[in-house]
Amino acid sequence: MYKSMEHGSFEDQSKATFSLTDEDHTLANAVRFTLNQDPRVTFCGYSIPHPSDARVNIRVQTTGDPAREVLNDSCQDLMLICENVRDTFDKAILKFKTEAGLSSMDIKK
Repeated sequence: MYKSMEHGSFEDQSKATFSLTDEDHTLANAVRFTLNQDPRVTFCGYSIPHPSDARVNIRVQTTGDPAREVLNDSCQDLMLICENVRDTFDKAILKFKTEAGLSSMDIKK
């Protein structure tokens, strides 16, 4: 379960900083990548306040759309990318097993 907090303005919802707990560079860099692909984003970046603090701050500024909506869309895009990578990997494994004539990849020592 993710715990997050949004820091932003009620007047201008196109700019906000989101704090995600129990996360690190792995998720933050992937989210930053998908945010940068969105034409609605004018700026995005992330920081980790302190190495011993398991928290990531993600800053999002948009052309006018609510930052929360744009971040949500980018997370959905990231999930689709991950599903595609997994599907491609699974197909490659199946192809390898079929071509090698293997029914399983049990490795015995």
